[in-house]
Amino acid sequence: MTENSISTAAGSDTDSRRLVDDLNGDLALEFKSIVQYVQHVATITGPEYTSTVDELKVHLVQELHHATVLAEQVGFLGGVPTTEVAAADLSGTSREALQTDLDLETEQLQRYRDRVQQATDMGLPDVAEALRPLLTETQEHVRDLQAALGR
Repeated sequence: MTENSISTAAGSDTDSRRLVDDLNGDLALEFKSIVQYVQHVATITGPEYTSTVDELKVHLVQELHHATVLAEQVGFLGGVPTTEVAAADLSGTSREALQTDLDLETEQLQRYRDRVQQATDMGLPDVAEALRPLLTETQEHVRDLQAALGR
């Protein structure tokens, strides 16, 4: 499929460019998550956080997969995946680090909800279906981090 046929099938060229831009924004946040999780896995300490750090390692692998899926969708839509990384929020205490991770995951969760709806509205069910597992895993990350913070 050419870029023009994708644009026509997906609605206006402006809508397609916006979706690519939004997906690239999501990708930049995934890169931020990866950097942030790497830092937090290394710096969160205390016996009460041992299992939490193990869970963050799982999240880290999933975030890399999310980045790959997003990059593939950007490419599918005729765009070029970003290599920009949003600055990671590096926190002081272990609890602050987990709160920072929760804040980022919560932001990503809303963005994935928006993106699935955006792709659906544009008549791109394959893109929406590719993004749905990211939404589900991000919901799990939010729940895991809430539990780690005692919420």
